[in-house]
Amino acid sequence: MELYRTGIILKPKGLQGEVKIEVITDFPESFLSRKSYYVGKSVASVTPLAVKKATLSGGFAWLFFDGVDSVEEAETLIGYSLFIEETELLPQTESRAYLHEIIGMQVLDRQRNVVGVVTNVLAMPAHEVYEVLIGDKKVLLPAIEEFVEEFNLAGQFIVIPRFDEFL
Repeated sequence: MELYRTGIILKPKGLQGEVKIEVITDFPESFLSRKSYYVGKSVASVTPLAVKKATLSGGFAWLFFDGVDSVEEAETLIGYSLFIEETELLPQTESRAYLHEIIGMQVLDRQRNVVGVVTNVLAMPAHEVYEVLIGDKKVLLPAIEEFVEEFNLAGQFIVIPRFDEFL
């Protein structure tokens, strides 16, 4: 089962077990309808928790979980991540993609020759950056229109004509 992180538990709020969630999704409103999450420090250590109540406020989600009824119980969840199954991911718009869909894409140069493979997508202050493995070397390429000529999710490739500027 593939799991994807959608939030991080930051801290408890109040005395009844409510927790503040850092939202890591393009669809924060999904927190209002989702009935359960896999919760844990990592994918390998998750347990399912049912949601009793959810609200959104100030860019954060606020959740009550079944069985978490006190501030002390909520404190044990600080730093845990919320995960969902791949089948629960909402469809992206045409101009967007999930990170797991980008990782593994081939990077092509101006002549459409394969020059590397995307191994990660890093969030930088100005924009995202593709980490590309070229042989045994990693290169960072800006994920912006000025450098990316074509992004083809179906074909699993990205064309970066000015690729040689980053070597």
